Amino acid sequence: MKIVLQRVKSAEVSVDDECLGQIGIGYVLLVAIRDSDTLEDVDYLVRKIVNLRFFEDASSKMNLSIRDVGGSILSISQFTLYANTRKGNRPSFTDAGAPDFAK
Repeated sequence: MKIVLQRVKSAEVSVDDECLGQIGIGYVLLVAIRDSDTLEDVDYLVRKIVNLRFFEDASSKMNLSIRDVGGSILSISQFTLYANTRKGNRPSFTDAGAPDFAK
């Protein structure tokens, strides 16, 4: 499993001018799953992400978690994080999980 995490003040995902999701302060996650990933992998990353202290406290130190600030998470499926571009110019996505499994 690969996750790219970005801290945001606000975020929105739109497809063809239709808003599919939006949040205020929180994280945008780009998430890629492999078929070999387990529920234990998911549980570990969920615990890690919600407890990361990426938000500033009153002293401007990064001491607060997303829970502490009442933030939200916008999670976006992104199988292209498993693109293999070692050979040629066409990426291979064979390492990415099957769509049904990733859901």
